[in-house]
Amino acid sequence: MSLALSMGLETVLYHGYEATGDITGFPNIGTYLIFGIILVPIYIMVISWFAGEPRDTKTGMLGVSYLVGIAAQMWIGMFILTVIIGLIFYGGMPEPLGAAGPSTDSPIFGFL
Repeated sequence: MSLALSMGLETVLYHGYEATGDITGFPNIGTYLIFGIILVPIYIMVISWFAGEPRDTKTGMLGVSYLVGIAAQMWIGMFILTVIIGLIFYGGMPEPLGAAGPSTDSPIFGFL
């Protein structure tokens, strides 16, 4: 009974999705869309800080460092949150840090 319930919950939680074949986090169409089209105004803004008039390199570098700091804070925070969610709900580290695919020894199924 416990095994059947465990398999049923696993089916509901994973919805039949398989691992992404070691490409999680690497470029796909969404990455190209965000960095190639959506961020174009940001690229123009940063270029204008250094190529426009009046030109102030110190203020431009301050702006670039703020942008890098904000982006790093978001990426690192989401990475840590992804690892925590993987450990709690999926029983292991997310790929490519851990094994690909769902784990049957998830802490969620420990009470069954």
